[in-house]
Amino acid sequence: MLLLNPTDLNNYYEARDLEGLKGLAIPIKRHQNPSQNYRSCMMLSTHNVKHLSKIPILTAEALILNLEDGVSIEQKPYALVLCAIALASYPKIDKKLIVRVNALEEGGMEEIAYLNAFMPDAIRIPKIRTVGEVERALKLIDDSIEVHLSIETKEAWLSLASLAIHPRIKAYYLGVLDLFADLGLSQSLLTPENPAVEYILSHFLITTRACGVKPVSFVYQDYNNDEGLFNWLELEKRMGFKAKGAISPMQSTMINERLGQRKGEVERAREIIRLFEEHASRGITGFVDERYGFIDEPIYKGALRAVIRL
Repeated sequence: MLLLNPTDLNNYYEARDLEGLKGLAIPIKRHQNPSQNYRSCMMLSTHNVKHLSKIPILTAEALILNLEDGVSIEQKPYALVLCAIALASYPKIDKKLIVRVNALEEGGMEEIAYLNAFMPDAIRIPKIRTVGEVERALKLIDDSIEVHLSIETKEAWLSLASLAIHPRIKAYYLGVLDLFADLGLSQSLLTPENPAVEYILSHFLITTRACGVKPVSFVYQDYNNDEGLFNWLELEKRMGFKAKGAISPMQSTMINERLGQRKGEVERAREIIRLFEEHASRGITGFVDERYGFIDEPIYKGALRAVIRL
């Protein structure tokens, strides 16, 4: 529950009483959420008090408290303080609360300095281009806070494998529309059938996972087109994606359903674990099962990871 009634917060906001709002933003020690198992990452406008008040009931497993695109220059100072109040209002919550600040040189550094005391679970940096910017972000962001990066420039794309320079970097988000614009590609090419798009998704997925970072697929902007989102999710599910951005509760629900573990997959993993451990107790670490084929230690470890992700 927010520290004040949304009506009261709106009164400060509509009166443009920034100092009054700042007086309500009192840092507290949050129980940060370290989970990396979230599937849906829903964007939430921090200048909208009504949206912030719905945080506990939203279906998304991760919420991106957005200070960047969609927040006007005039709204940004108020959005920053409302974001801090929201963080302080939820000292312990099962959702991951991630703040997307502005680019470092466009207000992001000052936003990070202010938000460190409010202990978001992660801070997401947009428009990353160089390793130097990542190094600067790591120095600015408190050691207890995860660092997430938006991959949306051609420079970041070319440096994808070298940006994960610290264990605190936990997630990359594919900003495909901005990336297309930076590459001079038409957004009309963004279809599940386009082989270039499949290459972008597969390269992003494999390279990001090889870096030990969580890959989050792009936001599908047509939030009223459930069929279109379903088609993207079918492709991403087959490719191996486990998380995707969202801009509505309905999108979050669909992402959770389509990118979740199927019941049969979980049962299969648990049975492989049981069989391997039973054989291993007799000194056998490689054998053939009539249902699941050859099972050895790498297969066993893969089954363990599948179960741990539940």
